[in-house]
Amino acid sequence: MEEKQKTIKDYLTEFGLLKVVPEEILPYMSLSSYQPGEWVCSQGEAADTLYFLVHGKIKIYTTSSEGKTLVLSFKTPLDLVGDIEYIQRCETLNTVEAVTPVQMLAVQYRWLDRFGDQNAAFLRFMLDIITKKFFMKSSSLSFNLLYPAEVRLASYLLSVVDDGTEETVNSRIKLEILKDAAGMIGVSYRHMNRILSQWTEEGLVERELDGITLRNRAELKELSKYGSYES
Repeated sequence: MEEKQKTIKDYLTEFGLLKVVPEEILPYMSLSSYQPGEWVCSQGEAADTLYFLVHGKIKIYTTSSEGKTLVLSFKTPLDLVGDIEYIQRCETLNTVEAVTPVQMLAVQYRWLDRFGDQNAAFLRFMLDIITKKFFMKSSSLSFNLLYPAEVRLASYLLSVVDDGTEETVNSRIKLEILKDAAGMIGVSYRHMNRILSQWTEEGLVERELDGITLRNRAELKELSKYGSYES
């Protein structure tokens, strides 16, 4: 079954969510689609919806008051967006952006308040996701602090390409994505260019006017094995 043909019930069944999501909430769930580069939610905006990531890959990043951005992690199914905000009743903590075509199940907080607050299975499910998320955040911050830029850049570039079954599939990274990469991993654009120049000489990437192509994903994966933005 193709992803575009899947229904809410299909996703609920696939991920075993019928066992943890209260039956009373199901009529209020919707299915939302996002294209690469589209925001699911933006840091600082009012939060009123819980999202279940059921297809695709998303990028989570934070922006400082000075306008500097830093990638925290990439997520694939199954994961939640808006769970911490629901528990804490706070504004959206981080920006969440689709990296590939994404499908999200969505339900507004008001229905969770009405039907989910006293449901033990649902609350245990939320607790499990949130504790894993805090562990991942700690790991990502350590990754940004402790690992060299080459490892962080390799992990980032591999994370933003759409995973294919062949090494040559979906290995191109457009210039606009590449321009964001330096800020996302916390290095200067000049430093990133030096790394890419070295990788070009080594045959890991091929530089083009409108971006780069990853030519040796196996070597880049070997480099990124020491640390990763992936959950």
